[in-house]
Amino acid sequence: MSTKPKIFTQQYMLLCFSSFLFFSSFNMLIPELPDYLSSMGGEDYKGLIIGIFTLTAGLSRPFSGKLTDTWGRVPVMMVGALVCVLCGFFYPLVNTVFLFLFLRLIHGFSTGFKPTGTAAFIADVVPVTRRGEAMGIYGFVTSTGMAFGPYMGSWIAEQFNLNALFYTSSAFAFLSVAILVSMKETLPPEKREGLSLASFKVKWNDIFHPAIWPVAVVVFLSTFGYGAVLTLTPDLSKVHGLENKGIYFLIFTLASLLTRILGGKISDKKGRVNVLIAGALIMVLALGLTSVTSHVYYFYLGGFFFGIAWGIISPSYQAWTVDLCTEETRGRAVATMYIALEAGIGSGAILPMFLYDNKPEQIGWAFQLCLLMAAFAFIFLMWYKRKYKVA
Repeated sequence: MSTKPKIFTQQYMLLCFSSFLFFSSFNMLIPELPDYLSSMGGEDYKGLIIGIFTLTAGLSRPFSGKLTDTWGRVPVMMVGALVCVLCGFFYPLVNTVFLFLFLRLIHGFSTGFKPTGTAAFIADVVPVTRRGEAMGIYGFVTSTGMAFGPYMGSWIAEQFNLNALFYTSSAFAFLSVAILVSMKETLPPEKREGLSLASFKVKWNDIFHPAIWPVAVVVFLSTFGYGAVLTLTPDLSKVHGLENKGIYFLIFTLASLLTRILGGKISDKKGRVNVLIAGALIMVLALGLTSVTSHVYYFYLGGFFFGIAWGIISPSYQAWTVDLCTEETRGRAVATMYIALEAGIGSGAILPMFLYDNKPEQIGWAFQLCLLMAAFAFIFLMWYKRKYKVA
């Protein structure tokens, strides 16, 4: 009688808990940062809160991908988490728009490193036949952190002050590092090259892994709307008269928990492309509902369906990335996927701002642009499925 290969090993569970703390750490800041920047006179730069953060994350991916394959998974993850620890202490010290944006630039290194090492680590420790399911469970945990963080962050800011919020963010990241210290490296010793100047010399293949080009296209188009959600839903919350600006984050992230494990598991059986097609279609619906500003119920429904879509899409494209690469290039392939993700989020954070222009009556137009990008993702996946006859 055959036994089902295990996912819930000690290493996997420790990694999930560390990632929960990490994602809680930097996400708890998001709902309060637009008003914080506006208080310094930087209202016109709100799109850069996410845009400049993802710029650094994207630029650091080729390095983190190569280091993941040569230096090790655990040290790369620790670098990312330590950046969050330090940035939490520096936010209370900045008092100008320039210093704030510079700190956001530095903070972006956190997501440039931590998730890259994490995805490679998960691929190392979980069975191939349950890869999508494992990514879904991991996404379930990180989504919990992404839901818990913004809601908790707004509550701390309301009950105490912004400095308390920043220090709490730093404390969560510190606990994430403490867990990583006790974890066992999964990169085989014979493949570790140590840290040297050569480790930071990247080639084109370190930036773009050609085998995962279809993943990169889908990730860019489907994360464009996510960038707008991160940047604009705090303002949209105010349009609807909601005091807690983290409510949309809470709704969509809790909704994603309903589909993350199921979506990843189904993609193991029915195919990544099929699941991604369904996710893209639901995302079109979600962004259409979010763009309707006539009633707060559309806002809630938009957040709910966006979470459903995101929960389906995210574990599927992560598993698809690992499917298409070799074991030796796993870190670099993951880095390419994340470069596309950062480009999508960054573009979605900045470009819709031109349609919004800080005018509440125009904020719906910004989400309609995101709807169009999600529709392109759906069209591309349908074309890819037909041309390459894949599931």
